[in-house]
Amino acid sequence: MAARILSATQAGAIEAAGRLLAADQLVVFPTDTVYGVGAHGLRETAVVKLFDAKVRSLHKAIPLLLSDVADVEQVGERLTPLAWSLMRRYWPGALTLVVWARPGLPPSLTAGEPTVAVRVPDCDTTRDLIRRLGVPLAATSANVSGQPPARTAQEAAEALADQVALILDGGPSPIGQASTVLDVTVEPPRVLRRGHLVDDPFLAARVNG
Repeated sequence: MAARILSATQAGAIEAAGRLLAADQLVVFPTDTVYGVGAHGLRETAVVKLFDAKVRSLHKAIPLLLSDVADVEQVGERLTPLAWSLMRRYWPGALTLVVWARPGLPPSLTAGEPTVAVRVPDCDTTRDLIRRLGVPLAATSANVSGQPPARTAQEAAEALADQVALILDGGPSPIGQASTVLDVTVEPPRVLRRGHLVDDPFLAARVNG
């Protein structure tokens, strides 16, 4: 059965999405970069559904989306001064940081690694949804693995409508490109994905040492 599509600004839409996520269902939502598909970030059963919906390799970890910079300490530890500097400069924004993970995160989320990828998106809808859920949102692009990311709710529906409970339509994604992923557990930091912001001069200077 195809998922419902609701305008993200419709009364009760965020609340409905939050209830579904709290019940371990999957929800598609807009972000500043591309559309995402998300699950309760601290429950293994919910995270596993993300892998199944996307036909994603279990060896590929899933990032966590946060509502505020301070929330990073709920899921990450041993954060370096450089990591804090990058978070304060680029969050909310299109930079994903790989940091050391706190113990107790769902094993599938981190793919068995001691690190976790985190980001605060520059999208009020996404952050409102995370606040409504009350925990970080395990999220990745709303597409089948290997296919182009969805930039609209319609594209996300074409890819995942039979796999999710609800799609929030927030209009076209402003950036339309995935975030840059930067590993700050190594020195110098290492770019794992060249996305939006990768050529930013301040960021490039710190990545190149």
